[in-house]
Amino acid sequence: MRRFDFVTVDVFTDRRFGGNPLAVFPDARGLTDAEMQALAAEFNLSETTFVLPPEDPANTARVRIFTRQYEMPFAGHPNVGTGFVLADRAVDGVLRFEEIAGLVEVRVDGQDTTIAAPQPLTLDVEVPVALVARAAGLAEADIVVARHAPVRAGTGNFFVLAEVTPDALGRAQPDFAGFRAGLEAVPALAGRFALYLYAPDGAAVRARMFAPLGGTVEDAATGSAATPLAALLLKLSGAEKGAWDITQGVEMGRPSLLRTTARRAADGIRATVGGGCVRMLRGEIEL
Repeated sequence: MRRFDFVTVDVFTDRRFGGNPLAVFPDARGLTDAEMQALAAEFNLSETTFVLPPEDPANTARVRIFTRQYEMPFAGHPNVGTGFVLADRAVDGVLRFEEIAGLVEVRVDGQDTTIAAPQPLTLDVEVPVALVARAAGLAEADIVVARHAPVRAGTGNFFVLAEVTPDALGRAQPDFAGFRAGLEAVPALAGRFALYLYAPDGAAVRARMFAPLGGTVEDAATGSAATPLAALLLKLSGAEKGAWDITQGVEMGRPSLLRTTARRAADGIRATVGGGCVRMLRGEIEL
């Protein structure tokens, strides 16, 4: 019988039962790809991470991220949570994770953990308002297009970003048929339609993320969507740098706070996301 330790943490929160839960296997050596996928499905969280030795000894670890259904090239709350769990491996407060999307730098400062998205902002395809409205269970008038049309954006992982009215954000409900229709109508989505709705809230932002076809009907905190949103907001502002606090998960009863920054760099707009974490569970899996 093989045994593997795991821990769970609530990410982007300062209290238990808030934020986005994450399961972490700090030493996943010996697990097969199929076993990692099966374990992620068994935990039934939005993501589970598996830590392996780095390919380059100059880095901290190779981190693999699995949803209930597939492996992700990069994700936000799994990196923040894994960085929190592996804080004792940091050198001068920094961890470097090898991932499919590239090298992810993680900075640990007490209870706060911050990651830099591995890629600059990419904006590629606009998605028709009608398709976004249907997927979100909203009317077309609820989608705000004064600053930008709904657009597929990413900094290592892609989401459709759409601004909505504050009232509509609370009313949104994912429509499975609407998401399927969006995938059929927009081949450039490449088989993945994850929708990040947001509404300005004074100097901050409120957001919700739906990806029902990928097994996550709604996500409590989505760092890899928050980074392209911060980068897009900076692009629209024309400023050199900026910072936004994004509140997510309120409608789910798991309030989360994602602190984002964005800056203009030589290769485009770069973004970070960070927040607090709380340890929850620890245990052992027998296989």
